[in-house]
Amino acid sequence: MTLTIYVVDAFTDQVFNGNPAAVCLTSDPLDDELMQRIASEMNLSETAFLFPLQDGYSLRWFTPNSEVDLCGHATLASAHMLWATGIIPLNQQASFFTKSGLLTAVKHDSWIQLNFPSEPVNACEYPSELVDALQIDPLYVGRNRFDYFIEVESEDIIKRLSPNFSLLRTIQTRGINVTSRSKEYDFVSRCFFPAVGVDEDPVTGSSHCGLAPYWGEKLNKTDLYAYQASARGGILKIILHENRVLLSGQAVMVMKSELFI
Repeated sequence: MTLTIYVVDAFTDQVFNGNPAAVCLTSDPLDDELMQRIASEMNLSETAFLFPLQDGYSLRWFTPNSEVDLCGHATLASAHMLWATGIIPLNQQASFFTKSGLLTAVKHDSWIQLNFPSEPVNACEYPSELVDALQIDPLYVGRNRFDYFIEVESEDIIKRLSPNFSLLRTIQTRGINVTSRSKEYDFVSRCFFPAVGVDEDPVTGSSHCGLAPYWGEKLNKTDLYAYQASARGGILKIILHENRVLLSGQAVMVMKSELFI
């Protein structure tokens, strides 16, 4: 078996920035174990697997060690690949059937807008290991069905974070998102997912499904401009619309390769 795999840098317009995702399009679904082994081989934060359906594409996402229920950057990468290769026309919506329901993508010039579910954050109690691992004094700690969300006082704290990943890995959650207000953007964040094999994710669309409604309410805004302050970095334009989060980002294809199995 020979599979074609594309690598796309998402939430950026420059190669070697943003968040790289592998995208594999097949004519038929692959076995779960095989998809997981391919994702481990690719060793990126996510590998996306697509196959065509009557009204769109089945889409699943795998980290190097597990499948996840929602992923923004690999969905952005998948849509970009479909348009960049001419598989679907530039003016056609990309529709994906996923474990989080129907997700769509449309192209606006060099930007791609994803229609994702809102995942509101609620204040919660939290284990002491959470702040011990981050060495921070939180202003707020909340949670949604995926992750913890922590607001801190300043962007400088975000940039200086040096987590104890061994300790973070003991916390029962998919991920930990640390955020603050910003002078240049509405808010900034960094996102950590050691429990699923990704210590720090460069740019995380699914986390913004929680970050956006949190900051939208706090700032009384429906249009938000965000930056994920990882080493690679990435920019997101966000619109809150009813119970949906419209995430916009750019993408650039980096590599096309063949995998021999």
